[in-house]
Amino acid sequence: MIKVLVSGSGNMGREVLAAVARESDMQPVACLDALSSDEYIPVPGYDLVPLGRDAANTITRLRPDVIVDFSNAEWTPKLADEAVAAGVRLVIGTTGLPADFIDHLAADCAKHHVGAVIAPNFALGAVLMQHMSKLAAPFYEQAEIIEMHHDGKADAPSGTSIATAKAMAEGHGKAFIPPVTQKETIKGTRGGAQDGIAIHSVRLPGLVAHQQVIFGAPGETLTIRHDSMDRASFMPGVILAVREVMSRNELVIGLDRLIGLT
Repeated sequence: MIKVLVSGSGNMGREVLAAVARESDMQPVACLDALSSDEYIPVPGYDLVPLGRDAANTITRLRPDVIVDFSNAEWTPKLADEAVAAGVRLVIGTTGLPADFIDHLAADCAKHHVGAVIAPNFALGAVLMQHMSKLAAPFYEQAEIIEMHHDGKADAPSGTSIATAKAMAEGHGKAFIPPVTQKETIKGTRGGAQDGIAIHSVRLPGLVAHQQVIFGAPGETLTIRHDSMDRASFMPGVILAVREVMSRNELVIGLDRLIGLT
């Protein structure tokens, strides 16, 4: 039985708790949220799960095997230090994490022989979309990305769009060539840029997580699109990562490595 501690009691955290509870080889032992005043979190079809506010105390008391973290970029590094030092594996879906933290986590995992997984997106379709975009990249000189998320998402652009652009540049072998805009009437209209790829971020209520990659060439376009209409779409990837991280002793970045795409 894999004992799972879920960090974050928001919509994603609660979805993860319910998904873990449905698995016969997993047990949700608690939820962790430093800002919550609740004592317990109800898990549909399961039971009440205790809610802790102090990471070190909760980890010491419950000794989970894996912590699944969907919180924020300020909290995740503090939690990761406590978890790895205690020998607890991590599955991290928090986006906007600084590069120096990821480097630190990789070194820490290697030092303590503890596995961790960081993925910008846990929807398997999104992973395939990114992989297909990388495969198409060598055949085009220009491309743009439109990513759309709910209005509560903290960061922009999304981690998935940045990872996709980097994968496309890797597949292309160099940066893309952005089309020249002679006059930008409203500053920022052309979006931000990553490796010559313009990224446009949409934030609206009613959306969950959506992305389209558009390649352009004379006389044609190629569009690769993925849509998550419900947070349930992320759960197969989360469950896969929880199982896989149990046999890892290093940091793995991206689900593609766990499903044999790289």
